[in-house]
Amino acid sequence: MDFEVDSSQLGIEDGETEQPDGEIEGDITQGVEMMCFGPPTHVSTETAERNRQINRDIFMDRKNQNKVVKLLLLGAGDSGKSTIAKQMKIIHLDGFNEEERIAYKDAIANNILTAIRTLIHQNQKFGYHFLPENLPRVQRISDIPRDSQPSITRSIGEDIMGLWRDPSIQKTFVRSSEYQLNDSTQYYMDALDRISSPSYIPTEQDVLRSRVKTAGVLETTFEVEDIIFKLVDVGGQRSERRKWIHCFEDVTAIIFCVALSEYDLMLYEHNETNRMHESLQLFKELCNSKWFAKTSFVMFFNKKDIFMEKIKRVPLTVCFPEYPGTQDFKEASDFIVNKFLAVKEHKQVYTHLTCATDTSNVMIVFNAVRDIILDKTLKGTFGV
Repeated sequence: MDFEVDSSQLGIEDGETEQPDGEIEGDITQGVEMMCFGPPTHVSTETAERNRQINRDIFMDRKNQNKVVKLLLLGAGDSGKSTIAKQMKIIHLDGFNEEERIAYKDAIANNILTAIRTLIHQNQKFGYHFLPENLPRVQRISDIPRDSQPSITRSIGEDIMGLWRDPSIQKTFVRSSEYQLNDSTQYYMDALDRISSPSYIPTEQDVLRSRVKTAGVLETTFEVEDIIFKLVDVGGQRSERRKWIHCFEDVTAIIFCVALSEYDLMLYEHNETNRMHESLQLFKELCNSKWFAKTSFVMFFNKKDIFMEKIKRVPLTVCFPEYPGTQDFKEASDFIVNKFLAVKEHKQVYTHLTCATDTSNVMIVFNAVRDIILDKTLKGTFGV
């Protein structure tokens, strides 16, 4: 995987003094003092005062910009970055109102239909047989046009519920590491009676569980204790990474997300590459990049809840054959964390185990991260 950073792509010319992680050498007041030396004799006093006020405003704007903490969310696809961004909206921006939650109905319906179609396809591929009474349900689901965006009506919901309870579908679901299936499949399937109601309005948990591929750059801005945080979320799949470089300037800290539970899964975009191996290589390249030599790194080892259950039945050796331990959650998660820390060069990295769909867990972790960032960066650099 190639991931090279060319300074010319950031618009930095030879000879400029911008530092790799966006710091500018020199006193920002110098330019203001030069502009305020005094007006030429032919400029009126009123005009001179107006110019001085403009210069003071420019100075204050630049000073206030230094109170903005830019957090860049990075990681491979499906590592939970967008869910973290949604949690910041819930925790710091009063959450999703009813209109915003209703806007997620199409995405949730698409997640459910994609999941049941995948399960049907894999069920047949594995050579399993549906119960005879479920064959009409298979046909009706197959007849739904893939290019349409239907809602989950009561009749569609009943068909999906009937298929979900089919023993062969359950056997196929257990083998989900052998194909691509959304993590939230069971959550949505268990909630189909509620979701298929004509009066259904998604809950915040429904919104958090929804999966929509992130394309481009999404920003969430919020204020905590008079400090403005700008959280930047970019797509993690390979095709999206070329856009990352446009977000590298003025970064206070990087939050790198790793999905603990995906040690036995392959990439959506490349079905022969292990997701954990991809994350490890990506982290190594970013953490040791010259652009982030002075940037704080925080790691969220996400999906700990799924990992806690999976490690009991799927050994970590499927990803790391050298792993000498047992199928104990702490022992296995510690091994993964240390694998990532081993590839960094001379940089302190703060690590946390997270469950991005658990608001209380994310709140606790983010408060700890915020304190680290403010103490390390703002007090030392901005005198806050």
